[in-house]
Amino acid sequence: MEKKESKFIDKCYIREKIFEDGGAVLNCAFGIDELNKLADSNGWVNITISKRRSPSDNGKTHYAKHDDYKRKEEDLPF
Repeated sequence: MEKKESKFIDKCYIREKIFEDGGAVLNCAFGIDELNKLADSNGWVNITISKRRSPSDNGKTHYAKHDDYKRKEEDLPF
């Protein structure tokens, strides 16, 4: 199986906020122009968000990649 090159979503901002009680949220902003280009025929964009090894200089704690996985008929269990 051939490994695909990752398509990182460049126009995004993702920062994790961790609360004193241990809870956390991800604050995200995405550039709509880039997402429109990545949308499938139904208008959906699948995104994988992953934690960075260390925060960037401007506080970004995560990064986003386009998930373009397409299920093949032979992958179906039935």
